[in-house]
Amino acid sequence: MTKQPGRVPAAESDQPAVDAATPGGRPVSAPGAAVLALLALGWLAAMLWSTREAITSAAAGITAISLSAFALPGVISAALVAGAATALAFGNLLSRRYGDGATLRFVGAIGAGMLVGLAAALAINLTYFDTSTTNVIAGTTAAAAIIGGAIAGARTAPAVGAVVTAALGALVFVVAFSRARDPLFDLFGAGDTQQSLVDAAKWVSRTESLIAGLLAGLLAFGYLTWARRRALRRDPLTPALRWPAYLLAGAGPGLLLLLAEVIIRVGGRSLLDLASALSEADAVAQTSLGTSRVDNGIWMVFVGALTALIAFGRTLGPSHSDDDPVVADGPAVADGPGATQPAVANETNADADTDDDEADTTAHDAVDVDPARADPAR
Repeated sequence: MTKQPGRVPAAESDQPAVDAATPGGRPVSAPGAAVLALLALGWLAAMLWSTREAITSAAAGITAISLSAFALPGVISAALVAGAATALAFGNLLSRRYGDGATLRFVGAIGAGMLVGLAAALAINLTYFDTSTTNVIAGTTAAAAIIGGAIAGARTAPAVGAVVTAALGALVFVVAFSRARDPLFDLFGAGDTQQSLVDAAKWVSRTESLIAGLLAGLLAFGYLTWARRRALRRDPLTPALRWPAYLLAGAGPGLLLLLAEVIIRVGGRSLLDLASALSEADAVAQTSLGTSRVDNGIWMVFVGALTALIAFGRTLGPSHSDDDPVVADGPAVADGPGATQPAVANETNADADTDDDEADTTAHDAVDVDPARADPAR
């Protein structure tokens, strides 16, 4: 079989195969992972402390079950983000010491998530009342942290870091937004009727989801831009992430919220059933809150992804197609009467050069002719 000149088959190449997404086959680490881990662990500790204060307040007893069910989503979301952030930091440490093996990184990420989950479950069992609801919260929190660690085991660490950053920012915003709920209820026409309250709550929830999605998309884009600049300073040949990475980073916080809802409904099912069985009002409240959390997650997925893609698209330059005119070499000549086109000028110059060559050849032959042959009389 013939080979084309200048090409080396992949099987016969002396260079090892290199991952196209990473320079030299080594994945790019997530910058600032240690700071993200500290912030996420601090947020998880704050959620656990606030839940404990709510359960052990003066309104304990049967109300503690309802309060535990209300506080469970915040704890699970915080554990999911804390497990992923800690796994990212641990993965960077393993990469610096033992290389960038995908298997080692994934196993280390799961191990870091397990450590976070076990620590959170131990803190819950030691500080909360020893009840069946406490065990449910502890077990579900540990599972969420392990799942978050497994997510951080992905090879594209900067994208995971962007998801963690955006999710943490969105969680903090949701808690801060609770202070603006009452003015927004009045703004959206909440009155004395039940229907007006339901409509106002729906618009407040949509406003919260819209702003949280915008914030998540901007944070994800900002983190990926920062990671790109750091990678270029270390290695100018580092390839840029393509648009799917920005799409995933923007949609990641919403996807994490939807994943947290799945964990809540599977691991914390018994707690939700106990809270719903207290009264008809509690059952309606739990159903309404669950539907609202799902809607918020879906809104954040689309708004965050769209925001990150628009921000990424604004950084792209104009693309060049095959239909673009090709500029000829040499000085440009303006069109108009008497103007000579470059192609015609080149042809004229070529003809002139040919005539000059022929004239030189004729003159050379005339000089080299033997004088005896030129004059028969001599």
